Amino acid sequence: MIKYNVFHNWSGGKDSAMALYKMIMSKRYHVSMLVTTLGDVSKRVTMHGISEAMLDLQAESLGIPLRKVFISESADILQYNKTMQETFSYFKSRNIFISSYGDIFLEDIRRYREEELHKSGLKAYFPLWNISTSQLAEEFISRGFKAVVVCTDSAMLDKSFCGREYNKDFIADLPASVDPCGENGEFHTFVYDGPVFKRAVRFHKGDVVLKNYTDTNGNYSNSFYFMEITPYYLSS
Repeated sequence: MIKYNVFHNWSGGKDSAMALYKMIMSKRYHVSMLVTTLGDVSKRVTMHGISEAMLDLQAESLGIPLRKVFISESADILQYNKTMQETFSYFKSRNIFISSYGDIFLEDIRRYREEELHKSGLKAYFPLWNISTSQLAEEFISRGFKAVVVCTDSAMLDKSFCGREYNKDFIADLPASVDPCGENGEFHTFVYDGPVFKRAVRFHKGDVVLKNYTDTNGNYSNSFYFMEITPYYLSS
């Protein structure tokens, strides 16, 4: 069987971890590298708020090289696309022509990714596409993955949900309007253990804080709760 080399878009969260697991188990794909975009000043994953140090620990435990792409936090979509095209060229020059994602059902996001990759002659692969999010959530937990919720949209979930373990109790407590995988951006996670990891990523939980965001005109847009997590070796 031919194995296809893939670079996998790694957010540090449960959906990207589950997509990685699906590819490894299929034996049809070889994940040659992970790629993550971070803010050039904050050195954090957008929306997840995961720090570069925690990403490094995940990659080390996964045993897969991580390529970090730093993007200006004031970049518009044109600047973002330009940086990503340069990233695609990097992988293409290394004979890696497939980019995988953990998206599940958002058609506009899929179409955008496919169109941008097509410009560089690359293809997209979505291992989780159109699988029931309830089914995925159940499988994630039953397979032995462990994750902590590090960000919640304050318009959808209150502060008490941020910092909780992503488990059956968390899912049972979600309002009916919230997707069990948070596919609409209701919450984001940090995965610290599971069948794709060589060892658990140890970390220290910090405080939960509320951060407000504005649109391009400087008007209030939305607010999110974030829980800081730091490497265990830095905790006192």
